[in-house]
Amino acid sequence: MHRLVPRLGLGLLLAGCWTQQALAQETFTWQQIRDQFEATNPTLRAGQINVTESRAQEITAYLRPNPDFTATSDQIDPFTVNPYRPLSELLPYVSFSYLHERRNKRELRLESARKATDIAESSQADLERTLLFGMRGVFVQALQAKAVLNLARENLAYWDKVLVVSRDRYQAGDIAQIDLDRLELQRVQFESDLMTAEVNLRTAKIQLLTLLNDRRPVEQFDVTGPYDFTADILPLDEFRRIATETRPDLKAAVQAVDKAKTDHTLAVANGSTDPTFGADLARNPPIPVYVGFSVTIPLRIFDRNQGEKLRTQLDIERNEKLRDATMAQVFSDVDSAYAMLNSNLALLRPYKADYLPRALKVRDTVAFAYQRGGASLLDFLNAQSDYRGIELNYLNLVGSYLTAASQLNLAVGREVIQ
Repeated sequence: MHRLVPRLGLGLLLAGCWTQQALAQETFTWQQIRDQFEATNPTLRAGQINVTESRAQEITAYLRPNPDFTATSDQIDPFTVNPYRPLSELLPYVSFSYLHERRNKRELRLESARKATDIAESSQADLERTLLFGMRGVFVQALQAKAVLNLARENLAYWDKVLVVSRDRYQAGDIAQIDLDRLELQRVQFESDLMTAEVNLRTAKIQLLTLLNDRRPVEQFDVTGPYDFTADILPLDEFRRIATETRPDLKAAVQAVDKAKTDHTLAVANGSTDPTFGADLARNPPIPVYVGFSVTIPLRIFDRNQGEKLRTQLDIERNEKLRDATMAQVFSDVDSAYAMLNSNLALLRPYKADYLPRALKVRDTVAFAYQRGGASLLDFLNAQSDYRGIELNYLNLVGSYLTAASQLNLAVGREVIQ
């Protein structure tokens, strides 16, 4: 009695800790995962800073040239006859000058910087698209691991019921010891399936927490969401149309062509002459004060910015080729993902409509017959193995479908299939 009290107290303590831990577990949907990912992922936050830096460069691009100020004191004579008047012949001179930029150079620099910011924003959206696909893939893995784990638990619970019935039959002399032993040994496979599913689920959760930059214990984190497939999808041409409108990398490629044209216009403008206007103020005895004005015009005989003009012209052609290559890649991505999705659907439809209910019917029928002596142990084990394999294949196919749907979302540029 004295030993029972400490054990009972320890059991209550462990049960309380387990209950507290279970209550502390927080379950996230895909939308909640996505929102937290966009708010906390370090790579995305670094990319957002890069966009902000690009906006700061717009300020630099639109700055005006600074005026120049010159102050000169000439004819200081330290060896004059009168040592107390070394500045008697001083000629002070003050001048101001300002470079005037012609042909809208300043406006073109600002336009080029703004288009660079647009490209940075599109590149940031493309980075988010790519990272979200990786996050979605891990999320699907977690849902798949949960589904397989539930199946493993159901199979183990079902087999435990079979063992209870089989032990009763053995006690009644209805089956031999060897048959009972084979049934007992079969339980190891179900236990192994359960342990593997638990490890896979834990691994997927750890990967999710890493991508979320979340340091909470795995036991306090869980995910939920529909683990099923949609039989009807849009036609291929519709996915192509959406992709050409929404893919951020294609948008960035188009914007790069536009920016290259602006840079070429700026290079042509930089080949023009910019005059420098100046004004000076000085004294020259017997003139007490005089004012002068000047204009300096560089003679651009040799350097007319020919190299930049040619480079920017070639850059336009280069970016046009890259835009065409990106367009071809977009169609390739959409077509490949669409074909993969359709192949998964072609397998999932008969599984859900025919194979799953048929496998369940065969298992239950053979189990009923075996328990009444109408079927052999081998038939019963084969029926159970077939049912387990078909159920597991179905869950894996659903996971492949959801992964293919995520791949199609990545190819299109937004979530068209949840």
